[in-house]
Amino acid sequence: MSERELEKAALRGEPSYVWRAGQERRLEMILQAADIRASGRVLDNGCGVGLYLKRLSKGTDQAFGTELDFERAKNAAEQGLKITSSAAENLPFPENHFDLILSHEVLEHVEDDRRALEEMVRTLRRPEAVTGKPGGCLILFLPNRGYPFETHGIFLRGKYHFGNMPLINYLPRFFRDRLAPHVRVYTARDLQDLIQDLPLQIAHRTTIFGAYDNIIARWPTIGRLLRTILQALEHTHLRIFGLSHFWVLERTEEGSQSAH
Repeated sequence: MSERELEKAALRGEPSYVWRAGQERRLEMILQAADIRASGRVLDNGCGVGLYLKRLSKGTDQAFGTELDFERAKNAAEQGLKITSSAAENLPFPENHFDLILSHEVLEHVEDDRRALEEMVRTLRRPEAVTGKPGGCLILFLPNRGYPFETHGIFLRGKYHFGNMPLINYLPRFFRDRLAPHVRVYTARDLQDLIQDLPLQIAHRTTIFGAYDNIIARWPTIGRLLRTILQALEHTHLRIFGLSHFWVLERTEEGSQSAH
């Protein structure tokens, strides 16, 4: 990476550029969780170069993406996608608007994650008491502090080092955040606190491992065995060591319990 690319990676993370097994698996999870809401108004909040948005657009003509980075937003728009360049903390959409919002590994990079979450809740469709139609669906993927590697690199002696760094997330917060001040990492309790007092209810939550496509590309047999073993652990208590949190939240009426 060039120095400019490293700076951008540190500040905003690296979006998915190639569609592989890992992205396909996550898309299936998104569609299964969203159900029919994926055919309504959809927002990919922090869409990168548009890989997920492009596929979500196949199920609806009302799919939109936001992306703060202008170059990435331009790349996505050139594919015919509906993109606006805006910050997650200030979405240019009205209240009660979207049936489905996807936030895929984004909140850890924004300046104010609580404010960004409040904005998504504001634009999420409220439930309809008369028809019994449920509220809109918010799908979050976020980095898990229990994962043995910090995947966003670290700063050491004032210099950014890109790549997977072992055991950084197991350090006390003070030391961990000095090494990785550019990105947040979350425990399940952190997420519970983040959604506290918001009109959301948890429909599903778990922790997932990655697909390890890069390892499979270099060492196919070892990589596939690793993926099979680790993804099997998602059905055990050892999922606490997974790569990412996967939370499915539904909009409720104001004043409803935020979690159960």
